[in-house]
Amino acid sequence: MELALIKAFLPTAIAFTVGIAMTPAITHYLYKYKMWKKKPGKGVGYGGGGTPIFDQLHKEKDTNTPRMGGVVIWLSVLATITLFYITEYLWPNSFLGSLNFLSREQTWLPLFALLVGAAVGFADDLLVVLGTGKHFAGGLPLWQRILAVFATALFSGWWFYAKLGVSSISVFDFTQLQLGWWFIPFFVFVALCIYMSSVIDGLDGLSGGVFLFIYAAYTGIAFYQAQYDIAALCATVTGGILAFLWFNIPPARFYMTETGIMAITMMLTVIAFMTDVLGDGKGVSVLPIIASLLFITVAANTIQILSKKIFHKKVFRVAPLHHHFEAIGWPAYKVTMRYWILGFVSAVLGMIVVIAL
Repeated sequence: MELALIKAFLPTAIAFTVGIAMTPAITHYLYKYKMWKKKPGKGVGYGGGGTPIFDQLHKEKDTNTPRMGGVVIWLSVLATITLFYITEYLWPNSFLGSLNFLSREQTWLPLFALLVGAAVGFADDLLVVLGTGKHFAGGLPLWQRILAVFATALFSGWWFYAKLGVSSISVFDFTQLQLGWWFIPFFVFVALCIYMSSVIDGLDGLSGGVFLFIYAAYTGIAFYQAQYDIAALCATVTGGILAFLWFNIPPARFYMTETGIMAITMMLTVIAFMTDVLGDGKGVSVLPIIASLLFITVAANTIQILSKKIFHKKVFRVAPLHHHFEAIGWPAYKVTMRYWILGFVSAVLGMIVVIAL
């Protein structure tokens, strides 16, 4: 048990230390080459209209704070995984060698999703800050990013179904819902919902804090289910997010943006399903509880878009929801801190449900 605890939670400290150590060099590069948007605001919202309220709230931040801060998260994860892999290669029969958590059974697939998200998001961020012309200045079109999420989720869902023999999801401890081949489109649907929640990356420290508690919760869930490699991977992401947050708390030194948010949202879907039937657990059932703020964000956006399309009237001053709170007068730091509190409570409730039901 002592070895399992060390294996599952030591990566948090390692990833955090690595992230803190590499950030000065990353920050120097981002500021030296002015890796920020050249024009403030969004211009066009998800509903197709303008975003005047958002543009007014953020007109002074977008053009002097670098994007691509999310590289701190996934580089910390990759560096930590590589470190533990090397220790096993050099000292296979030692205590250090037993800490490696890169395994085909548990961590290859979520790591694959993380890397795809990081790469596609990195390309989008580069185009935002360096692209010119109507086809490149705004980054990758939303449909292309969604296509990348769709394709990765389709492959992952197929892998679960065809290679791992998973065709059902748990409904807490009450039953298992047999989906058959519908498991694959359900997997894709969950992945798209989680990715659409990436709009929560909009205030200093907000998305980092929310995902910190989500991944910390899944660290505990995976450990409780004796999926120690998954627990270690989630703990590593938690450490990388902590390092990112060190520099992202107000005033942010950089923003996470697509290279970070795509990586951790795409990986989260795989983690939820890995800790479900495969781990004799309920990782999918508790996802709406642990990640409640993500689902609320998606729901609020959907309500806003539908209301504008059907009734030609807005429900919220501005969407996503955290910007609505800004628009009605809450300071950005107050929105962030309250989201952190709610994120912590949601994570704790989710872990309690895993144990109790």
